[in-house]
Amino acid sequence: MFWVLLDNENLILSYVSGRIRRSSIRILPGDRVKIEVSRYDSTRGRIIYRLRNKDSND
Repeated sequence: MFWVLLDNENLILSYVSGRIRRSSIRILPGDRVKIEVSRYDSTRGRIIYRLRNKDSND
């Protein structure tokens, strides 16, 4: 479980989606991610994508 700070300063408790977990993609503090927010509880969500850092050499 991760606490994710959104661009609009909201804080969301989120977990890693199964597809990311199966691909063994690591989510580290400071990574920018794409979140799917629950339609039932706007304070919870699921991490569906890890965005590339602008300063990485990949």
